[in-house]
Amino acid sequence: MEQHKCDWSGVVCRGGKLPLQGYNTVLLFLALASIVFIFVWSTSTSLSSHGYETNKEMKKTSFEPSSIIRRPSSSGSCSCKAKTFNVTSAIEASKLSAIKKRRAEEYRKQLIRETTDLDVVLVNPSNSPLQYPSHGFTVEPLKMTFIPGLGVNAYGREVYKVSLCASHGVIAVDSAPHGQVMAQNQSIHIIATSVDDLNDLLAHVTYTSVVYLLKAGDLVHFTFEDHEAIFPVTIKKPTLPVLYDLGEDINSQVTIAVKTFLRYAELRYLIKTIRERYPDIRIIIADDSLTTEKVEGHNIYQYIMPPAQGWFAGRNLAISQVTTKYFLWVDDDFEFLKETSIEKFVEIMESVPELDVLGGSVDTNRFYFTLEQEEGADGEGGCLSRLHKYHKQLPGFENCVLVDGVVNFFLARTDSARRVGFDPKLNRVGHSEFFMDGLGRLLVASCSGLVVGHQPMHALSKYQKFRHPGKGDENMKLKLHYFKNHLKCVTF
Repeated sequence: MEQHKCDWSGVVCRGGKLPLQGYNTVLLFLALASIVFIFVWSTSTSLSSHGYETNKEMKKTSFEPSSIIRRPSSSGSCSCKAKTFNVTSAIEASKLSAIKKRRAEEYRKQLIRETTDLDVVLVNPSNSPLQYPSHGFTVEPLKMTFIPGLGVNAYGREVYKVSLCASHGVIAVDSAPHGQVMAQNQSIHIIATSVDDLNDLLAHVTYTSVVYLLKAGDLVHFTFEDHEAIFPVTIKKPTLPVLYDLGEDINSQVTIAVKTFLRYAELRYLIKTIRERYPDIRIIIADDSLTTEKVEGHNIYQYIMPPAQGWFAGRNLAISQVTTKYFLWVDDDFEFLKETSIEKFVEIMESVPELDVLGGSVDTNRFYFTLEQEEGADGEGGCLSRLHKYHKQLPGFENCVLVDGVVNFFLARTDSARRVGFDPKLNRVGHSEFFMDGLGRLLVASCSGLVVGHQPMHALSKYQKFRHPGKGDENMKLKLHYFKNHLKCVTF
């Protein structure tokens, strides 16, 4: 769809007539306004977005209109610190060029999905007589909506004229009893002989998007004399809430999820310790053991997978069967202690509705980290560093900090974890990768005092063979970071 430009040739007029003495003034004003509009829009640059053209910049005219400023782009190549994995080195040199080209195309499409015309900075003009919705104007796709708050605060003119122009929506006036409206495509001129009549007309201005996307945006240009304002329109399909009934006890609030492989003795001991504290809570087991054994017990659901499908595939299977608001993730060689309390997890999560994941400690190991990202040069990929530090304290909880990733003992909101998912390509090596995929999508915290035990290590030669698979799996993970996460290097 081509970007609509504010071209006023062939406009259609409707509404009341203007007094003859003001008509020549209006014609002259229209001619000058047309020249200004054509000049401004013809010098605008076009940017492909959602399959149609969209302007993100306007050149300033002599009257200094409100500005559209691009968000700063990448400043150049990024570099990772010590102990860095150069993910590019994991790819065969003969295949790198073709893979890089495919990655660039996928990245371009991803940006189209995740950005709208509202990804700009708007600078409002000072001392402007224009009144308009500077924030919060949201419409449904293809649905006519009145624009709230439009007005002009200026007096002493014989004739008042304003113009409104949109890129991805049609601007119209619902009724025009006391003025004249000239409309073309997605733009209108409104002319009146008093400010009261003008503001009455502006109260009947509507916006109807001409694009159907679940989430998009538009910028409306609103001009009067030498004044211009630009205000955003959020085009968004409404969503239905997805709510979970917490019920009356912990059994209706949390499901325990675990992935197991070969370690049945450890798994059964884990279940024993869980049942000592929580005799009725639901336990879901994803099992990809080479030779499976039936794990029986009250409210235990064992899902048998094809052999050796891997860590993240098992996690996906387990959480796909969760019906409660939260799930508690545990490894099959953990053990519940007397101080292990799922209720404490839930209390914090319910107190901070924005939280998606809350981590605890395994014995004395309270592993957490933050992720720092640099975008890098165009086409090169970014740099990501995993650092053992936190962002800040979680407000209201002195023993909790906000982070980007936590230890492998955490409570998560079921719908949040499903939206991010666990990449099944990561068979043997992967934990931080879930939080890397969730960066900017998951709000994560870590708290002391939320503890689970770790069973003594047992030498299982067959298990260790899969647990430490070697360089091949590491290279596969680095290749995944290169393409999927658009990275050049990773620092752990």
